[in-house]
Amino acid sequence: MTREATEGGAPGAGVLDAAVLRLDRAVAQLEVRMGALVSEAQGSNGELFDLDRAKLAAELDAARARERDLEAAGSQASAALGRAIADIRAALGDDEAGDDAPGLDQAGEG
Repeated sequence: MTREATEGGAPGAGVLDAAVLRLDRAVAQLEVRMGALVSEAQGSNGELFDLDRAKLAAELDAARARERDLEAAGSQASAALGRAIADIRAALGDDEAGDDAPGLDQAGEG
């Protein structure tokens, strides 16, 4: 083969050139689409973090509200227990109400 035959005079060279052009266009389109997808993914990551942050803030608020409810319930239970103890002491008699441990004298000896 001569140089003229390989540079443009060969049969099928036009088909090869056309295939190379189609491949170049396809690669360019792919690069454009990939760039768009990367931009979209980066943008949505920020939104995902904002959604996660908002969700965590809501969960924290709910946990704090539950903590306040539990503290109130604990206080109510403590008060009810104190009243029950006072009622039991009153039922046993006023003399025993001051004794913390029956059978022990002031020094704590029995």
